[in-house]
Amino acid sequence: MNRSQLTRLAAFAAVFAAAAAAAPAALAQTHEAALSRAEVNEATRTAIASGHMMPAGELNMAQAPMVSEKTREQRKAETLAANRNGALSAPGSVLYYTHNVAPRVALAASTKTRADRKAETMQAIKQHQIMGAGEAG
Repeated sequence: MNRSQLTRLAAFAAVFAAAAAAAPAALAQTHEAALSRAEVNEATRTAIASGHMMPAGELNMAQAPMVSEKTREQRKAETLAANRNGALSAPGSVLYYTHNVAPRVALAASTKTRADRKAETMQAIKQHQIMGAGEAG
């Protein structure tokens, strides 16, 4: 090793020794500053009561309770009126109509007979517009 490397190594060792000696003093709490468990609990309760800390499990401190603009009787009357007028539908009826009834309604309006459709399909097969059964690509 040359002289500059030894100097750097000695400086590093001195800095490391100083940091090792100062670390316990910097990390240690003084006896006067330590709070008891009861003092910490009281400080937490005070912070929650004053609004500076949220209680555990709360999402938003500023969340206001929901207040309805209508009375229960008004809501019931509106629901009954909507049900009488047909504005309310049974749960799931829209999905049933979409997946089961609508496709049949679309096919029910055909103006062609079965023989017409069959002849049209055969003509398309002869003109190579439709692949025959079992043909690939």
